[in-house]
Amino acid sequence: MSEIDATFDPFKNQIELEKVSKILNDTLIGADDGELFMERKLTESIIFDDKKMRNATFDISQGFGLRAISGERIGFAHSNEISESALIKASETTKLAVKSEAKMSPTPMRSNLKLYSSVSQLESIPFNLKVDLMREIDDYARSLSKKVIQATISIGASHQEIVILRTESLVYKDTRPMARFFISLILEDNGRRETGSSGGGGRLDLNEVITSEKWKWHVNEAYRVASLNLKSEPAPAGEMDVVLGPGWPGIMLHEAVGHGLEGDFNRKKSSAFAHLLGKQVASKKVTVVDDGTIPKRRGSIEIDDEGTPSAKNILIQDGVLVNYMQDRQNARLMNTNATGNGRRESYAHPPMPRMTNTYMEPGLAEPADIIKEVKSGIYAVGFSGGQVDITNGKFVFSCTEAYQVKDGKLGKALKGATLIGDGATAMSNIRELGNDFALDPGIGNCGKAGQWVPVGVGQPTTLISGLTIGGSSIKN
Repeated sequence: MSEIDATFDPFKNQIELEKVSKILNDTLIGADDGELFMERKLTESIIFDDKKMRNATFDISQGFGLRAISGERIGFAHSNEISESALIKASETTKLAVKSEAKMSPTPMRSNLKLYSSVSQLESIPFNLKVDLMREIDDYARSLSKKVIQATISIGASHQEIVILRTESLVYKDTRPMARFFISLILEDNGRRETGSSGGGGRLDLNEVITSEKWKWHVNEAYRVASLNLKSEPAPAGEMDVVLGPGWPGIMLHEAVGHGLEGDFNRKKSSAFAHLLGKQVASKKVTVVDDGTIPKRRGSIEIDDEGTPSAKNILIQDGVLVNYMQDRQNARLMNTNATGNGRRESYAHPPMPRMTNTYMEPGLAEPADIIKEVKSGIYAVGFSGGQVDITNGKFVFSCTEAYQVKDGKLGKALKGATLIGDGATAMSNIRELGNDFALDPGIGNCGKAGQWVPVGVGQPTTLISGLTIGGSSIKN
């Protein structure tokens, strides 16, 4: 077994548990909470573009973050050197935030959830074979049509291991693999160029993500979307009914509603959902869940980055707001319980309340029957970027695949459609939910306060009344 394959255990060959526990306990005298978070992460990324390998990186990083919390104050220091001397220096800075005596918060319960192997599979496929595979994928994409003028392929994998030390010398560990495949195609026909893309992944070994069956499916899907866009017509503008497809369109729920249900925004009263616990905030058909325990999903974790076990948390039940997502600090300040949502990008960042896999539970309707209900509107299947203001829930999302719906039937493909509205109104205007619940393909990342973490989304086919559609033609 090579050095990078060995399980990450800093107490074996870098620092002594007894000495580090003494440093941590000294740092946290008078604090409400705090921990020592240690991490090692192996990351590989390869990009193949224009028939050539454009970029390849392999990185090994490790370090620690030391945190002390006193009320709303946070003292935090980090280093890429895991040593006793570096910890002593970090302690001197961190404990400056502790100004008064406090009762230390109880340590998290132990988790009995075991989602992933502790052994890294990052080097299971030799580098030259990965490059050969990407060349094969490029050839396959171009063989589909002479219209394919560019193919950009990327594969990536990582293996993250974390060790958390809390007071009383309690140690918490988690292992988090990740793999991802993505392809984007540009097609040209009669001077018009359009793009289509597809990808998938999750907390899997790379071998599971790039099987022949899977990568061919994604190439064909990217080609289908690009071909569709070549025939698309300008989207209409105006207020109309919108049917969202299952799976990835749940990104709108994530952005327009999910962020507003994170504890820190509600404690600071900057969320549109502040003060609404126990109130009807959505259609009675709607139940929203954040679940970090689903095996192999991109947002799933055994424990969060504070040591709290991951959980399935119901946020909205039958339209009623019943819970927020909490880390330990916000839970304590709001006099409630941590929910396993304290997440951080790396050892160099303090944790905050973040989503894991956030989704809307299915209804009973057949998807085809939902579309039949629409007299005039659009059916949106794919999304790209969007913008959301969590203080009022207002959002704008761009569609990458959408269709006109007229008299209950799908019509022409649309280009340039944007969905405009606010989360609370959209949730209240949900008329129907399908029985075809799906999670996203496993490629999502979420940004907040400069930190990025992997997440999952999902939903069934969803009918929403009265959304504003931004387009370039007038609705008729």
